[in-house]
Amino acid sequence: MRLELGKINITDIQFAKESKIDKGVLYINPDDLKPVVLEDEKIKDVVFDIAKPGESVRITPVKDVIEPRVKVEGKGGVFPGWTSKVDTVGSGKTMALKGMAIVTAGKIVGFQEGIIDMCGVGAQYTPFSKTLNLCMVCEPVEGLKQHDYEAAVRKAGFRVAAKVGELAKGLEADETCVYETQGIKEGIEKYPDLPRVGYVSMLQTQGLLHDTYVYGVDAKKIIPTIMSPTEAMDGAIVSGNCVSACDKNPTYIHQNNPVIEDLFAQHGKTLNFVCQIITNENVYLADKERSSNMTAKLCRMLDLDGVIVTQEGFGNPDTDLIMNCKKIEAEGVKTVIVTDEYAGRDGKSQSLADADAAADAVVTGGNANEVVVLPKLDKVIGTLDYVNKIAGASEDTLRPDGTLEVELQVITGATNEMGFGVLSAR
Repeated sequence: MRLELGKINITDIQFAKESKIDKGVLYINPDDLKPVVLEDEKIKDVVFDIAKPGESVRITPVKDVIEPRVKVEGKGGVFPGWTSKVDTVGSGKTMALKGMAIVTAGKIVGFQEGIIDMCGVGAQYTPFSKTLNLCMVCEPVEGLKQHDYEAAVRKAGFRVAAKVGELAKGLEADETCVYETQGIKEGIEKYPDLPRVGYVSMLQTQGLLHDTYVYGVDAKKIIPTIMSPTEAMDGAIVSGNCVSACDKNPTYIHQNNPVIEDLFAQHGKTLNFVCQIITNENVYLADKERSSNMTAKLCRMLDLDGVIVTQEGFGNPDTDLIMNCKKIEAEGVKTVIVTDEYAGRDGKSQSLADADAAADAVVTGGNANEVVVLPKLDKVIGTLDYVNKIAGASEDTLRPDGTLEVELQVITGATNEMGFGVLSAR
């Protein structure tokens, strides 16, 4: 597949009477977006706000982060299965609004939503303190169940991101990047001397608000399969989960997967980037065995020389990670695994819930149990009502002086297991 990604650099967001993009500034009339959110009768109201890097602003509880994009050439549209039909995406031309994001927030769903600080200590750990954030704080109707609320806000975020993305139609890109992979036979003929490398992407699918969707399908229901890496750039994989904020992959990170970006950067130079293999993270042992068996089989059938394996979440998914690693290695395919650690506040506990000698090439995104104190900020977008309940917080998190004592768990993207962050260790 061949995808042209046109990038429009957004340098500011302002509310205005007319929604448009002009000279890098995104002007938004909230009245244009509010009906898009309220299409779903489960959402009673929505308030839009803007958070900019360096401002004394805290966004919480964060549900999802999404980059606005629009398909301008080729089959399908962005977020297939949600805002467009389920045509296979990942080819043609897509425009992306870079430097900004849609952030969904509002009443907490589980106890694992997150915090984005736009300045101070917390801003050092989240990648989304560097983006211009158009925030939508949703209020559900009374009596709405958690799963229904999660689904309503998730879908509303995609609709808003698609609506904002449409403002890029007809604009000239500031930069255009081309991503292309070959068919198996063509790739072997074109790069006969380069190692064949794949990317095994483990999707969070444990249920109970721990869900990821592929072309609109709950990934719990899939078996491991092959995708072109460019499909994710068009929103084929989206987040629907409420795992700990630090290592959750919001939709934005699927769209801007750094493993995919880095492999494409080396494609045709030091390696032949063959494909992305998606697999799920299961609860029951039999399901873990099935998925890891099939993932290893695909790696062998594709004659891969090496793979990078990333996970999402911790604890139970560590077993899926190690199963994938040792079974792929047993097929003669070298692995590098990317994870994070829950090594205790002192860093001395076992980092992963599972281990194997085959896992001898590991990249870590940091220790999620590390404690930081976040300063009191001037403005909160959303509410602090639930801040003591977020995973990584405690009943004493909100101090009398307004500061927050938390583990890195509470910060969105702090220890991201795709490497979309700043932490690591040796």
